[in-house]
Amino acid sequence: MPGKHRSHCGGTQIFINWCILLIPVRLALSMEKLRTAVNHIAYKRDHSKLSTLHRVLLPLLSFSSSAYAAALSFRRYLYLSGYFCKRRLPVPVISVGNITWGGNGKTPMVEFIAQWLADCGISPLILTRGYAGGDESKMLARHLLGSRAMIGVGANRAATADRFLKQYGHLESPNFLFEGTWVVQKDNTQLNPGKIGAVVLDDGMQHWSLQRDLEIVMVNGLAPWGNCHLIPLGPLREPLTALRRADIAVIHHANLVSQQNLRDIELVMRDINDSLPIYFTRMSPSHFFEVGNINSRIPLVFINGVILLCVSAIGSPNSFVQGMEKVGAVYVDRIDFSDHHMFQTTDIDIIMTRLRELEDKFGSRPVVVVTEKDYDRDPEILKHLGPFKVLVLCSELQIVPYRGKTKDSFIKLLKELMMVKWSVENKTKL
Repeated sequence: MPGKHRSHCGGTQIFINWCILLIPVRLALSMEKLRTAVNHIAYKRDHSKLSTLHRVLLPLLSFSSSAYAAALSFRRYLYLSGYFCKRRLPVPVISVGNITWGGNGKTPMVEFIAQWLADCGISPLILTRGYAGGDESKMLARHLLGSRAMIGVGANRAATADRFLKQYGHLESPNFLFEGTWVVQKDNTQLNPGKIGAVVLDDGMQHWSLQRDLEIVMVNGLAPWGNCHLIPLGPLREPLTALRRADIAVIHHANLVSQQNLRDIELVMRDINDSLPIYFTRMSPSHFFEVGNINSRIPLVFINGVILLCVSAIGSPNSFVQGMEKVGAVYVDRIDFSDHHMFQTTDIDIIMTRLRELEDKFGSRPVVVVTEKDYDRDPEILKHLGPFKVLVLCSELQIVPYRGKTKDSFIKLLKELMMVKWSVENKTKL
């Protein structure tokens, strides 16, 4: 019958449409599982203890890692041979990077340096690629609001720098001094607050197309080298020998690491670069704000005696969860996603299911806590977790005083190295 036939075709088409809509969702779920599996393999030194499913991935990951190593070596050769040229900007460049993926504290260190430069009367330009919705650049913009700092976002950071330098200009021949105004014009005239005095390169260690005057490498103290293989078999973006290029190394999350493990990390770095200055940092929680009310400032004691669900898609979720356990929550549960993961409606369903389970188990409504990066990636989707309260943890990087290494000595070292390197660079030009 014609009517029934049309109904059947309509139902089939609706089914097909739903399947098409579900393909991206299923693909996203599969990719998230794959990223989780790869991350697990990367930090497992003994592959014999991996599950059968994970061991199936090893040949492909091993081949991909070898291909990546070959490409990396060839790229390095092209720069060393002069076939690829490194661009020199007209102002000093401080690079903050790492040799492993995620969770090393690069962005907080970039903010620390940019704020220090701004406090010294210098207008810094932060160059960041704006990966995964620009969560890091949004966080930097919020934290540095009202300061002299500028933020340039784009994969081609040389082009981004050109655009800002053309628009704002730059200080001519900056001189780095120990006392008084750190950067001054040759004629000692008042600094133009709009002119760029220095560049801070976020995630710059593998960005070889820009020359830098100072190379700071960040190391995740909780998981420094993983299985010591290159990506994707391991977490290394470069071999450990890349530490020879570093001027300063910083072990991040040092407050969550035993002194023995800190010594072990130091020994590895000293074997490669025995003169490398090594400092230690931590993330210090300051307060929360509530999703939907960014201007709220909720003290940390709010979660005392509360059931917490930590939800994050960051490089080092363990540090986030351990930090919340120390603040005083009565119970802390967690849901981890891969670094820079964009939350989907399916993720919200998973989180809601866990929240209801916790509520049934403890007889009280749990509170969700996310990081600022998770919030900045998509503030709106987190509102769908209502009626549960969702808090955003705000933290700042602090230099941990350890073996005579302090914030003051770190800043002094930055000044000394920049003064020497910028002077050498200027003499080379003459």
